[in-house]
Order: sequence, then structure tokens, then C-alpha cells
Amino acid sequence: MGKEETLSLLEELSSPLDLLGGTVGIILAAGHGKRIKSEKSKMLHEIWGIPTVLRVRSALENGLGNSTQLIVVGIKADEVARSVGKKENLKFVFQEKQIGTGDAVRIAMNNLELSGFDGKIYVVPGDMGLIDGDTISEFKKSFQKSNADMTVLTGQYAGKPENNLYGRIIRVPESLSDGSSAGSLEGEVVEIIEHKDILAISSDDLYELNHKGKKFQLTKDELINISEFNTGVYGFKAMALNNHLGTITTDNVQGELYVTDLIKIFNENEMVVRAVKATDSRLVEGFNVKSTLREMEAIARERVYEKLKDVVTIEDQNDFFIADEVVERILDLDSSENSGDLHIHKGVYLGAGVHLSAGVEICDNCHLTGEVHLGTNVKISERVVMSSYSGQAIKIGEGTTVLNGNELKGRISIGTGCLIESRVSITGSDEYPVNIGKDVHLRGVTYIFGSEIEDGVKITHSVLKRKHVKNLSSNTEGSEVIKVRYIIPTPEGEDAVTDL
Repeated sequence: MGKEETLSLLEELSSPLDLLGGTVGIILAAGHGKRIKSEKSKMLHEIWGIPTVLRVRSALENGLGNSTQLIVVGIKADEVARSVGKKENLKFVFQEKQIGTGDAVRIAMNNLELSGFDGKIYVVPGDMGLIDGDTISEFKKSFQKSNADMTVLTGQYAGKPENNLYGRIIRVPESLSDGSSAGSLEGEVVEIIEHKDILAISSDDLYELNHKGKKFQLTKDELINISEFNTGVYGFKAMALNNHLGTITTDNVQGELYVTDLIKIFNENEMVVRAVKATDSRLVEGFNVKSTLREMEAIARERVYEKLKDVVTIEDQNDFFIADEVVERILDLDSSENSGDLHIHKGVYLGAGVHLSAGVEICDNCHLTGEVHLGTNVKISERVVMSSYSGQAIKIGEGTTVLNGNELKGRISIGTGCLIESRVSITGSDEYPVNIGKDVHLRGVTYIFGSEIEDGVKITHSVLKRKHVKNLSSNTEGSEVIKVRYIIPTPEGEDAVTDL
């Protein structure tokens, strides 16, 4: 897609911003991430089933208490913008060349709708796929309480220092270069130095700093061993940010405009800079490589398990997927009534549209996506696949069992007390749904498409395409069942098939 087409799309997907709330969130989503080694935009890699940029957007919306946002897009801008979609109080802005976070923020702030804005600006990277509304909310409270001109959210790196690729937070040490005490300045944030700039320092050189007239020095090893890292999340007073964005230079190893340089610039201009540590440093990590992405996915799974471990029996805490929406529905079910013996086995995947009831058991390696409603005490055996497109739903009644390896697709309604044995495939379309009554028994190699099956029918080894199967039993209690066998469709494509 060309530049003009991209700009036209971004305008189409953008909405006017309501600035009366006094708070704006800026999401930096222009980078591609070369080290991730993927054709997909870095911002569209998923954490627990949701692209990272959408997780960041949701966290900002929930944590700031309003939805006024600017998203800076660049590489694969059309794909990122389409994944987010058109939202109220959200506007996309385009960074044509990726020359640093400072340039991305400048482009966002140059937006005409922000002209004269005198509120608070929050900047968040679009690859922070684990961040949540609570973390943003805590940061917002700290920023507002401090009355600082700039506040940076930091984390504590727990791994080996040489593996820490984040920018380091430099604070004033207890003792200065001349041996005197730093006094009240101790612990103040002086600047952030990027990892690549640390590596460029000679091992024999000292890194000299001057903060409010107090001088101190750090060796390269001391810089490497700083464990407090920059998360890339910032809070600014809008006017302070506007006044000093233009003074950032590209005097660094990468030749880019760093937002981090504003800490030193603000200090030099006697402005107030603060840093606050995140409660859980794991939630404020970004990713540049596939291994980190996998680690973040594992953390997301761990958090879901912690939420559900006393509500649902999860057989293998390291091998399951339950979408966030389903997690919330389970917790709501548990709070409103007894969620009752929900049982999730190893390798189960439950997409966002799945609705569970008390007593449901889903066995190994089942995969349920789209809108799927399971009634009380439904049992789904191993390797069952259920899926539906938008506007469709699969609904399975109380006490029904679906056995191993079956596949159900589309618009399907199955009544109570049914037994769907192995080797059965059921498909319903919008025009031709499948409606199965109660106490129906399906077995053998059977395929059903767009059909209606009355209560109490037993079907064996059959192909039913757009059929109505009646219960012709004279016994109203249904103790006798009707067997329907071998309804074979007219062969198609015979001209292309010959004997060997």
C-alpha cells in the first residue's frame, strides 16, 4: 500500500479527539522489530490470543479512565490500524521514517487537535503485551500525586545483567566523586542511558554525570549492573513536553531521537523528574525476540491459572488456553452461582466466544472457537473441534455428550441428553442450520448438513444433507428409537474418477 493510500486509510479509521478529560494516551506502534524475524508487524504478535497493540490500548483505556488516544503507526501501518479498527476518541498518526521514540512522540504532539492542550500525556510502547489497567492506574496516581513535569515507569531486571537490553535508570548515588554525601539529592533520577550506548563506552573510561551541581562517575561495569530499567512508559505535563521536545538531538550510537533524553533536558531546565517502580516488573516488559514473546505468553498463562485454580479443575497448568473473555465469564458464573465442577483437561483451547455452564467437562486437546454455548453437565471428549463464524452459534443442551474426534461447524443447535459418538461430523450454515432435538443418538461414520432431527431418533452410518428426520415411534415415551442408516448423496465428479 502506497503512502497516500495509507494516509487515506488512517484518516478513515480515525475519530475526533475529545480533550475535555484532560488526559491523552499515546501508543508508539510504528516499529516493526527486526530481531523478531517475522513478516508480521511486531505490534500484531499475540499475547494470550490478542495482538499486543490491542492489549496496550485496552490497558490505557481502563487505567486512564477515558479512551482518548493517539496511536503512532509506521511500518505495516495499514495492518496495525485495521487490527485496532475505528474507535471513538482514537486517532492514528503516521511516522513515515522510524527515527526514534522522540520523533514518534513529536509527530503525535504536532497533531493539530492537540494544539494548546494543557493536560497530561501518557506514552506507552505498543509491544508491552502484558501491561494491564491496574498498572497504568497506579502509575497515573503516582504521577499526579508527585506533581512532576515528567515521570517514568521503571522495572527491576531479575536476570543476568549482560542479558538486560533495556535502558538503565541512573540515580544520584549516596556518595559523590569527591567523597561527599549527595544529601537530599540521593536517589533522584539523572538520566536514562540506552544499552547500546553503554556498550559503546570504553572499559577504561568513566561515565561522568553532573546533576544540579553534584558530580559523580560510573564505570561501564557499574552501568551494565544497574538493574532498574526503563519500561518506555512516561507521564508528561503536556506544555512541558511541547516546550522541550524540539531540543532532543541524535547524539547517540543509533542516531535516533530518544524520548529518554528528555530526563536530562528536564533536569537541566530545573524541572521536576520522578521515577516509580512497577509493582510487577514482568508486566512492563516488551519483546524483541521470539524467546521473550514465549516467556510473556507463559506469564499470561500463569496469571490466568492463578485466577481460576480454585474455581476450575485445570489438569495441566502449562498446557491450556482460555481467552480473557471466557475467564471473566467463569468468574462471573462463580460469583453469581456455583460454577460446579468445571473441568478443563490438557491442551484445551477455548476462544473468546465460548460460554460454559456448571459441570462442563472438556477433555484433552479440544479446540473451541467462535460462539459456542455448552449447557450444564455437557461432556466434550478428546480432540473435538467446534467452530462458528461471526453471527453463528453452536448450542449444546444439558447433559449431552460429544465423543472423541468429532467436528461441529457453523450454526448448530443440539438438545438435552443427546449422545454424539465418535466419527460424526455436523455442519450448519446460515441458510441451512442444523437443529437436533433431545435424546438423539448419532453414531458410526455419519455426516449431517443443514438438517432437522426430531427427539429420540437414533442415526447410524448416515449422510444427511438438508433432510428432516422424524420420530415415527408410536411409543410417546420414546423407549423405541428410529434407526436411519445409509442415506447416501448422489455422487459428484464421476467423470474424473476411474479404477486403477
